[in-house]
Amino acid sequence: MKNKKAWYKKVSNWLFIFGCIILGTIISINLYIMIQSKINPSKVPSVFGYKPFIVLSGSMETEIYKGDLVITKIVNPKNLKKNDVIAFRDSAKTVTTHRIIDIVLEDGEKYFITKGDNNFSQDQNLVEFSDVEGLYLFRIPGIGSIMSNLAKPTTIIIVLLIITILFVIGFMISTKKQRENERKEFLEFKKLKEQLEKEVEAKVTVKKKKTPKN
Repeated sequence: MKNKKAWYKKVSNWLFIFGCIILGTIISINLYIMIQSKINPSKVPSVFGYKPFIVLSGSMETEIYKGDLVITKIVNPKNLKKNDVIAFRDSAKTVTTHRIIDIVLEDGEKYFITKGDNNFSQDQNLVEFSDVEGLYLFRIPGIGSIMSNLAKPTTIIIVLLIITILFVIGFMISTKKQRENERKEFLEFKKLKEQLEKEVEAKVTVKKKKTPKN
């Protein structure tokens, strides 16, 4: 029974640590992106050449869903081709992730014609090479919504406070159990010591009785 409890306790601890690491990583990335956005408002922050974007619409369903986090890679726009999914800035300077359905040449310059898989018509404006933010690689379902909420200062403070409280509670419980185990070991040692003292005293008494008097 003790082994089962110890095994369960160990797994619980590791799950808690793993959860804190994941949550801490998400918060760290969020903070990094927020800081970079403040430093360079006109530039989308990248992490080692990769850019994360939160999907705000269902225009790319069923490939990409609203609330997903999409990961894109910075590439040379000249290497992009038809059917590639790209993240780009539209006329309102909002980042959109749509598919290239054609490449056209106007006034000696190449442009991309894009369209959302779930849209009935193509995007109104052509995409210039300079508007391309990256090539879509993969999505992480639902994480975008979580990161969007975690980006709020109030949420970050609350999450950090909850993590701190959980660590404090865990430490207090662990310390309490340790003190209880130490007390239990002390009482067992004391009991064993008293038992040994009684046995020694009993042997001495028997020896005295057997010793003949002069």
